[in-house]
Amino acid sequence: MPRHAILVIDMLNDFVGVKAPLRCPGGETIIPDLQKLFKWVRSRKDDDIHLIHIQEAHRKNDADFRVRPVHAVKGTWGSDFIPELYPEGDEYIVPKRRHSAFAHTDLDLYLREENIDTVVVTGVWTNVCVRSSATDALANAYKVITLSDGCASKTEEMHLNGLKDLSIFTKIMTIDDYINAWEKGEDPWIGGGDAKNEVE
Repeated sequence: MPRHAILVIDMLNDFVGVKAPLRCPGGETIIPDLQKLFKWVRSRKDDDIHLIHIQEAHRKNDADFRVRPVHAVKGTWGSDFIPELYPEGDEYIVPKRRHSAFAHTDLDLYLREENIDTVVVTGVWTNVCVRSSATDALANAYKVITLSDGCASKTEEMHLNGLKDLSIFTKIMTIDDYINAWEKGEDPWIGGGDAKNEVE
């Protein structure tokens, strides 16, 4: 069987919840689904699926703030994980200062050290940080899965547009379908991408 890394991207106080300055309303709706995924992964006896928590953690005068409001500054409440999806044990945390979880981080090094071959993306925003991370995962030769009900964006339209773009080069599936594939001993990624150029 393959070895997977589930990236939980930016489920942070500055993005999720009514007090979030860059609130992604859909982020609240995906919490129960992600909690179910976390519970399943954490209950497994094998180490072939890793939960990796991606944490936007900007410096005070980050270049990102030239195009976006100030948010998720390192060491602040806003950059911390929401309580409902807090990392546990030795689950790896990757701080980032750009949209992609791969940009100027040690994520790729960690994945290669752990012999990971498939990256599974979840979190916020579907059309920004999730998509950017998935794109870079593909560029680094990983197979990529997008969990559609584990991602959200500012609006449903943004979310759906992000999923359409992601369907060109990732496998789009629900959390239940993903879990069921593993339980059946199947590789969830099989059939991923758009090999026949059918996405419109």
